Amino acid sequence: MIKNIIFDFGDVFINLDKKGAKAHALNLFEMDELSDEIHAINTLYEQGLMSTDEFLEFYLDNFPDHDRDTLLESWNYILRDFPLHRLEFLEQLAADKKYKLILLSNTNELHINWVKENIGFYEEFKTHFDAFYLSHEIQLRKPNANIYEFVLKENNIKAEESLFIDDTEENIITAAKLGIHTWHINPETEDITTLLSTKKDLF
Repeated sequence: MIKNIIFDFGDVFINLDKKGAKAHALNLFEMDELSDEIHAINTLYEQGLMSTDEFLEFYLDNFPDHDRDTLLESWNYILRDFPLHRLEFLEQLAADKKYKLILLSNTNELHINWVKENIGFYEEFKTHFDAFYLSHEIQLRKPNANIYEFVLKENNIKAEESLFIDDTEENIITAAKLGIHTWHINPETEDITTLLSTKKDLF
């Protein structure tokens, strides 16, 4: 029986435009594919191993034709709306007090700052969780196994009593290997508000 629910943030609660953001960046930087160096820098930033100033300095040095505002717009392009019905679903889930609710998100300071400025109920959203983990704050990142082990240990919970929900397959695969139940949610066809019916075999 599930006692703990671990949620991703992007494309579970807040909508993302991953394809559009990639296309926007490739067009801006006049590239066919993002380089290995760019992927590495983005990962370091997402894991909190590089400051926002260092991160922006890398892009300003490598793409001197673009200013800070243009780069910020491109970086935040992926972030979209947060449908209110998902917040209401979470509120009800928290009010029922049947499960320990945990958020586990790969994100970064710039994205969270955008969310704070543009999603008026972000702070309220946070209050409904028993634990709230952002990769850049804990310096751990999905899909590495140590981030899931950290969550289990930190909250004194068992893998077999936990359900992890994420839209990224590699994140799901690692969690499943650790014995955590999973839901690989498809943001194009599924919605977190159907959780209890979609995974009713676990509840």
